Amino acid sequence: MKRAAGLLIICLLGGESVGEICAAPAMALPGLGSDSHRLVVDVNAAPWLILGRVQTSLGGRCTGFAVAPSVMVTAAHCLWLPATRHYIAPQDAHVLMGYAMGRYRVHAQVTHFVIAPGYDPENEGGTAPEDRATLVLDRAVVKPQDLLPYADARMGAAAMLVGYPQDRAEVPYGDTACQINGLAVNRLIHHDCAATHGDSGSPLLVRQPDGVWGIAGIDVLATAERGGFAAPLPH
Repeated sequence: MKRAAGLLIICLLGGESVGEICAAPAMALPGLGSDSHRLVVDVNAAPWLILGRVQTSLGGRCTGFAVAPSVMVTAAHCLWLPATRHYIAPQDAHVLMGYAMGRYRVHAQVTHFVIAPGYDPENEGGTAPEDRATLVLDRAVVKPQDLLPYADARMGAAAMLVGYPQDRAEVPYGDTACQINGLAVNRLIHHDCAATHGDSGSPLLVRQPDGVWGIAGIDVLATAERGGFAAPLPH
């Protein structure tokens, strides 16, 4: 997850003031704050069956989630190589579904991926709402019945965000008691879920009025204190 630029924060529509979001001192890891209440989840039970760790042959790690049996979504910036100014080759990326402490249910190779139109890795702040990569895999990694529906991000709605953060990369770890704080004018979803580097690409889950959890967005940016921004998931 990247740290949110100030210009994104001041665009918030909602009840928070800029000072309330930005006043906290910088943390060792952005997005966690001093009152992070994250926990380990059971990645072999709903709704986390869609969760996987996206890895590259160069040692990079992010989080991703299944949107179809053999299709994953992650943050596009996870696949960008600043040193070469190119995206990683598809054959150098793979997915470990249900990863925890070196064990996983399924390993799948990425055959090709599609970067969302409009995303520019050299202008991350300006194109963050399109920070999305769709990964096509060489095999099915989830059953159709385990997929989650899409959901709208409503202000005040209960939310959850779990991934493979830098400080707990070996387990599915995250915040299961957070909420949607508002929407930015550039369509980013602001949440107060504790998430940081490594959580990029995690699904932002929102509880719908009928009680069912659905996917509202893809976590892409962190604020200075607890919380961050998710790119909306087209549906």
